[in-house]
Amino acid sequence: MSALAYDGTAMLGRQLRRIRNNPGLVVLTQTAPITMLLFFGYVFGSAVAMPGEAYRSFLVPGLLVATAAGGITTGMLQAAQDTHRGVMDRFRTMPVSRAAVPLGQAAADLVVTAAGTVPLLLVGLAVGWRIEGSALEAAGALGLLLLFRFASTWVGILLGMLTRDEETGGQLASMTFVLPLLSSAYIPVDGMPGWLRTLAEWNPISAVTTALRDLFGNAPVPEGAAWPVAHPVAGSLAWCAVLIAVCAPLAVRRFSH
Repeated sequence: MSALAYDGTAMLGRQLRRIRNNPGLVVLTQTAPITMLLFFGYVFGSAVAMPGEAYRSFLVPGLLVATAAGGITTGMLQAAQDTHRGVMDRFRTMPVSRAAVPLGQAAADLVVTAAGTVPLLLVGLAVGWRIEGSALEAAGALGLLLLFRFASTWVGILLGMLTRDEETGGQLASMTFVLPLLSSAYIPVDGMPGWLRTLAEWNPISAVTTALRDLFGNAPVPEGAAWPVAHPVAGSLAWCAVLIAVCAPLAVRRFSH
């Protein structure tokens, strides 16, 4: 086994134990999306020009992607905490692969996210959401969702290492809730002003959300949209590739120094 695989597995175990010892965070991350689904689906949904059940079918993929984008928040908070408390400095003195520490954090987050997606899917089914596409398309949608979470976590890890402070990281993380609001996750972007619609369509969350709706068979790809939304699967893969290609090497470099 290579040094990266061996050390990365060790760091994955360390992160999973860390998450297990913080049950409050696990409960919050598990229940918050379900609460938002019920609130948006039954309260906020009454203001959207869609029947209730149709809006909930529209909402579930968007909420899945918004939750995946939360990897920025969790990645940032954990990396900022480890950096501020000197854990990163201690790891630097150990004979471990430079990439193993951030990779272990990203992999552990992915495992927890995969498990946490199941309750949200079940509640979505209970409130009327259905998978209208094929099983293969649904599997592709879930794979794309997890890839986006992995990419988002790398963004958060890099930002957490750059802030180097728990309080600053927490303040910056609290601002990330705006990202899904500036996308098609919760509402259609058709009625937005031109400049805001352009901003929303170039938001990676919109591309991934549109891809999930298309693969699940919940809504067609909108016409006349920006390229990432007009070609949602390709656009989503491109966004994920760019985020990982930029943030992962920079995070590893930051850890090394």
